[in-house]
Amino acid sequence: MLTFNSLIDNCLGDVREIMPWDLASRLEENPDLLLLDVREPYEFDAMHIRGSINVPRGILESACEWDYDETVPELAAARKREVVVICRSGRRSVLAVAAMQQLGFEDAVSLKTGLRGWNDYEEPLVNQTGEVVDSDLADVFFTPKLRPDQRRPTVQTQR
Repeated sequence: MLTFNSLIDNCLGDVREIMPWDLASRLEENPDLLLLDVREPYEFDAMHIRGSINVPRGILESACEWDYDETVPELAAARKREVVVICRSGRRSVLAVAAMQQLGFEDAVSLKTGLRGWNDYEEPLVNQTGEVVDSDLADVFFTPKLRPDQRRPTVQTQR
């Protein structure tokens, strides 16, 4: 059976990843670089890298194409641009890059470790109003908050 982790592992052979410090360098070297954040809008509004655009993973494929309600023109026209795809931890972005490659994007890469790693590298994040987010608050936001029903059941042994 395929799991979320194995699905990502299967994509990693074809998807390039860059580290946060590489992205910091790329941003200085390439002003035409497109930052694509594939998290949900509430996540993006809370914090993101300044200058990034938000296209949630759920509509990515149609947002990449012309003639759809979800079309994002800047993204649909970016097949030859350098695109760095961003999510919280670097997992959704791997799947997004794999899909984008199939759609003809030539230079799309995933930000390994995602925004958690960007924050750990002490690079700035901003909220929806453009204010810099405190890195300690970002740490709390990025910490998974699993409900008990979302955890794998444990096997009880009888004594």
